[in-house]
Amino acid sequence: MTGRAWKFGDNITTDHIAPGRYFHLRSNLEELAKHVLEDARPDFPLNVKKGDFVVAGVNFGSGSSREHAPTIIKLVGVEAVVAKSFARIFYRNAINIGLPAVICDTSLIDDGDLLSLDLSAGVVVNHTKGLEIRFPPLPDTMKKILEVGGLIPYIKRFGDLQL
Repeated sequence: MTGRAWKFGDNITTDHIAPGRYFHLRSNLEELAKHVLEDARPDFPLNVKKGDFVVAGVNFGSGSSREHAPTIIKLVGVEAVVAKSFARIFYRNAINIGLPAVICDTSLIDDGDLLSLDLSAGVVVNHTKGLEIRFPPLPDTMKKILEVGGLIPYIKRFGDLQL
C-alpha cells in the first residue's frame, strides 16, 4: 500500500467524517461519500485519490457509532487510516468493513508525505522523510479479516468459528 497522506488533527468525529446534514444519504453511500470529511477539510472529498491515507492525531472516529463513516472513507479509495488513537467503535467498524486502522505515532507524518504501509511487518514508511514508524502488528484474525475485505467476506469464507 503506497499513497499520499491527508493530515487531520485530534478528535475527528464521525460527524466530521459523515456530516449529519447528509443523514438522508445513508442509504446511498456512493452519494454520501462525496461529502466525506468535508467539514474537517473541504478539499478532501474533491481531491482524495485511490490509495491515499487518512492520517490523524488522537481519538479519530469519536462520537456516534455511524458504521457508514469508515465505509465512505473506504469508498473514496483511502487505503488505510493511521492515527495516534481511535474511538473503539470506529476502530472495530473499520476492521469489520475491511479498512485498515493503524495505531502509531503520526507526529512524523505531514500532509502530502508519500507513505507505504506493511501490516504484516508493522511499519509505516514515510518515503518523503526517509523514516520508518513501527507499530504493533495486528492480531492474525484481524489481518485475515482485512485480507479478505471485511468481516462478512471472512465469515462467508471461514465461518464464524474461526473468530
